[in-house]
Amino acid sequence: MPFIQAREVKLHYVEHGSGDNIVIFIHGYLGCGEWMDLIWPRLPRDIHVYAIDWRGCGESEKPAIIGDFENYSLKQHAQDMINVIKALGISKCSLATHSTGGLISTHMLLAEPELFEKVIALDPVSPKGLQIPGDFRTFFQILKEKRNFAFKTLAFVAPALFIQESLAPGKKVEFKSETTTQQKDLFNLIVDRARIVSDGAGVGTPFHLQKERDTGTLAKEAQQIKHHHLVLWGEDDMLISRNDMEEMTKLLPNCRLQIIKGAGHALMIEYPDLYARIFVEYFNETQASET
Repeated sequence: MPFIQAREVKLHYVEHGSGDNIVIFIHGYLGCGEWMDLIWPRLPRDIHVYAIDWRGCGESEKPAIIGDFENYSLKQHAQDMINVIKALGISKCSLATHSTGGLISTHMLLAEPELFEKVIALDPVSPKGLQIPGDFRTFFQILKEKRNFAFKTLAFVAPALFIQESLAPGKKVEFKSETTTQQKDLFNLIVDRARIVSDGAGVGTPFHLQKERDTGTLAKEAQQIKHHHLVLWGEDDMLISRNDMEEMTKLLPNCRLQIIKGAGHALMIEYPDLYARIFVEYFNETQASET
């Protein structure tokens, strides 16, 4: 397994392809690079992708919490990603993000805009942050302790894989008959990966998402971002609202929204062929065609 030292923390990453058409994949809350496992065989070798696990997630190191999750802030995750990019000797790249990875990329684009070309953002948390309902500390503790709870929680992230009625309260979650063995295996893997996320990432992330929502500072700064964004939003997404996506397209000067019917919050797992096709088409476009 490849690891790289990002200053004070060692991060794990997965690499696919080669060449100068470089894309950095930034996963979301409770995620890891393995969320892209169904996409790798669908990508050409000349799109060079690195999927990097955040600190506290996947196989990356899990530092002890400092203060109010200061070392697990979204800005810190962004700096970690930039440190990895530089440590790999990359001078220019694009970004592919998922969920909270979208907000992390906003910090990255503001910090070092010259390092990046364009962004494909799947169901992103917008620069406004996210309203977090309930007690997220208790939620994360239960998720770690009870696999059935973690399984059902993540089923709402990828609802296209499951019989809709089985997602109702008190029901046992059941895969649809058309869900493939590969999809089932990957879903079970990401459930297990979510349960080993550190408390710093598991509790610190919703803490900082709410903080971004309350302060509104990042949303104001994001208007400076000129990089082209293609935002993909699943019409059945239960976590990110359409209103947030439409506001994001108005907030960023060069942003386009594409709505995906029948998809939830995890297109790369629910419909990997479709996500891979959009991914390839977008990153094979010349920069000139985007400006």
